[in-house]
This record gives sequence, structure tokens and C-alpha cells, in this order.
Amino acid sequence: MENPVRVTRLAKKRGAELISGNNEQHQPNIKNRVILGEISNLSKVPNPKKKPNLKSKKAVITTILDESVGEIDSKPDDPRICNAYVIDIYKYLHNMEIEEKRRPLPDYIEKIQNDINSNMRSLLVDWLVEVADEYNLLPDTLYLTISYIDRFLSANIINRNKLQLLGVSSMLIATKFEEIDPPRINEFCNITDNTYYKEEIVQMETDILKCLNYEISNPTIKTFLRKFISIAQEDYYKKPNLDLEFLGCFLAELTLLDYDCVKFLPSKIASSVVFLSLFTLRPDQHPWNSALEKYTGYKAADLKECSLIIQDLQIGKRGGGSLVAIRDKYKQHKFKHVSTLTCSCEVPSYYFEEIQH
Repeated sequence: MENPVRVTRLAKKRGAELISGNNEQHQPNIKNRVILGEISNLSKVPNPKKKPNLKSKKAVITTILDESVGEIDSKPDDPRICNAYVIDIYKYLHNMEIEEKRRPLPDYIEKIQNDINSNMRSLLVDWLVEVADEYNLLPDTLYLTISYIDRFLSANIINRNKLQLLGVSSMLIATKFEEIDPPRINEFCNITDNTYYKEEIVQMETDILKCLNYEISNPTIKTFLRKFISIAQEDYYKKPNLDLEFLGCFLAELTLLDYDCVKFLPSKIASSVVFLSLFTLRPDQHPWNSALEKYTGYKAADLKECSLIIQDLQIGKRGGGSLVAIRDKYKQHKFKHVSTLTCSCEVPSYYFEEIQH
């Protein structure tokens, strides 16, 4: 068991280095690592009482389990997938995602913030991934949490010592919306090493909800990824393929770390994730077709910039080497070690050309 005093000192040291602008890469610790430090007083995630991995009624209907993303969509007669309405549903979601009130500013750190930077945001996201994993939270909860953070920071200046407070308060809102048994406020106080009082979290929760005008039901990357992966499986594999499903989930979560991905719509990121996942698994075959173009609304050429950014994230060209929570998560056997999958070649430029119908 690691000495708690030592952990606290390490957190302070790393926080001080980050605050002073020393952004040199750190060697990742083996498990039980300490994230952000005193930028927002993030300390190592304690081992809370594990929550049962329960899904809400809404989640059972609208989500596909991580262990089998395409399972429901592979059954055309299953009433849960609403085949008769699926085109209208995704048209509605596409219209919803472009609403200005649901979008963060693509350059809010440069335009709005003066005490936080993109590295601090990445560290916060990396830590929140660990928190979500510790509490067995739904993937949707994590994606909504990051969405709330980016939208709030697009309209409000905060100091770096409040960044973790924003993170846990955003996750508190998301868990109340998505989870059947969300963690209590006291547990969020505990995971911040009691840096913040219950009253502070409640006040920040109120500020976030007012800022968002209580618009907390956003379509996220995960919303679109489920459907797009099921289409890819039907056309490329004819049956559920766990490598494709887990690789898609891994790449999608990596995009949460990268500030440059904030500018892309969730549906474009989801489409680019499917594009790159197919390319990684089958680099000798074109990763896009007319069915994916029809259902996603994107041509291959539309995905070039986003896909290349995600590929850089996948192979480690972007992002800090110490941010390994997502890679460690998807190195596990239950996810078929997909974070170790890479393609040694670049995506050929002709893959981004228009598909001949």
C-alpha cells in the first residue's frame, strides 16, 4: 500500500511542475498513479466501494453494452432499435448536435480562459476516465461529463484550482442523468482527497446547470458511434466483431483527451473513428462505403482532418506520454488489448477520395 503522505507530496510536486509550465513528459507510474496534483488538487483515485454495473431503463433501451456494441443492432426485429424510425431519429440527433447552445467554442482556451491550458484539460480528462472506471459508470456518463466541462469553459473564466471542482461537479450531473445508482456527493468529495466541501460541489453544480440552461441531454460521440459501428459490421463483417467495437470505443475515448477535437461535431468524430478502426483492422481494404456515407452523412473526404488527428493519438504522436488511463483501460483482456493495435502505414490519400457508387 503506497504511503498516503508520499502520494500527497508527489501530487504537489507534479502540480507545481505543471503550474510552472514544465510540461516535460513523465514516465507513467504503474497503476495507482497520481494525476493532476495541485492544478486542481487531483490526487490518486482511491478505491471506493464498487458500484454494481447497473444500467438504467433508458440506458437499456438506448445503449448497447460495451461488451457487445452491435448485439442489439444485429437483430432487426428487436423493438429496442426502432428500425422504423432510425433515419428520423438520427436526422434529429444531427440537427440537435449543431445547435449553438450545445456546442463549445472551438478555441475557448485562447479566447476565454487565462489560467488554464490544453494540457491541464487533458490531465483532468485522464483523471475522470479513472474515476468513471472505478465507479463502473456508463460510457455515456463520461462523454456527457466532458461535454459539460467544455461548454462551461466556453462561457466562464475559472482558475486552475477550480478545474477539478468543475470536473467532479460535471460528472455528478451526468451520473444523475445516466446512472441508476449514481455516486453520492460525499464520494465525489472523497475522490478529490476532500479538497472541496460538499457545499462547493453543490454550488458548482448549480452554476453549471444555469450556464447550460439545463440543456444536459446532448448527443455525444458515443450516441453516433453505436449506430455507425453496427452499420460497418453489417457491411464489412456481416456479424458482430468485438475487435472493431472495442477499437472504436478506445479511439473515441482518446479524442476526449485532445483539445483540438473540440471543434469537431460528435458525429464527425464517430464517423472518423469508424473509418480509422476499419483501416487499422483491414488496411488493404477501403474503410468507407456508400452505406456508411449514407447513414453518417459524411463522405470520406470530409473525415480526413479528423481521422489523421485520431491516428496521431492512436500511435502516440499527440498527447502526453503520462496520460495512460485510457490506454491502460483498453489493454485489458476483456477489451481484447485493442490499445496495442496500430497500423504501421499511413492512410493512403486515395482512401479520402470520393467513393464511386
